[in-house]
Amino acid sequence: MAFGRRKNEPQVKAEDKPEDGADATEITEAAAADEPDDDVDGDFEGGPFDVEDFDNPDHAAEARLDLGSVLVPMPAGGQIQVELNEQGVPSAVWVVTSNGRFTIAAYAAPKSPGLWREVAKELADSLRKDNAQVSIETGPWGREVVGTGAGVVRFIGVDGYRWMIRCVVNGAPEAMSNLVAEAREALADTVVRRGETPLPVRTPLPVNLPEPMLEQLRQAAAQQAQMAAAQQALVQEQQAQSQPPSERRSASGSAMQQLRSTSTGG
Repeated sequence: MAFGRRKNEPQVKAEDKPEDGADATEITEAAAADEPDDDVDGDFEGGPFDVEDFDNPDHAAEARLDLGSVLVPMPAGGQIQVELNEQGVPSAVWVVTSNGRFTIAAYAAPKSPGLWREVAKELADSLRKDNAQVSIETGPWGREVVGTGAGVVRFIGVDGYRWMIRCVVNGAPEAMSNLVAEAREALADTVVRRGETPLPVRTPLPVNLPEPMLEQLRQAAAQQAQMAAAQQALVQEQQAQSQPPSERRSASGSAMQQLRSTSTGG
């Protein structure tokens, strides 16, 4: 669990804020009585946390992987998988376990809760367009969007003060139960470092990798570049060897030109 004493501040519930067009019938095709409750008291105590909840923010980094905007606890035996965009900037950091993988990311949000309700509807609609079987289930923090196709993907969202967390859980159906438990446990002890910079709603909060991890990525990229260069050189050499040898030339011209010159006495 989190280190340090949390400040006792009142929390605003999702029901306290009127929402435009975010009716229950828009989220799921089930009857209103079966609508998952957004205000659910789960088995997880407290988190996710805001770094401002700590008397000493430095304590937030203890026993957590510091990714800049989020500090994520690592499950036993977990490994890290980093996705880079075309510019080489980290776009996602996945926690990989024997059951599958999950990623936790934070986004800019209004001061009042409600963004996750909108995002959940959009995710469900997008999954349906991809012909996935979609269901809305109730988790420790409220609604969770589940899409089933060749594999299973589950989206878990949590609204905070000026931030929203989205956890994506991806794995095989037979391992999903254990994977979801791992993801929820990590999410319950995750810390968000929102910062004071004003940002448009839904802007992803930046991901900053620890320097040792960056160095590993640099070394891996350098090795890949060397391998690619060596492979390209090998291909060029093979192509050169497969071409017929060119006619030898001397200072007096090609062999054929010299033969013509001799025949004509030129």
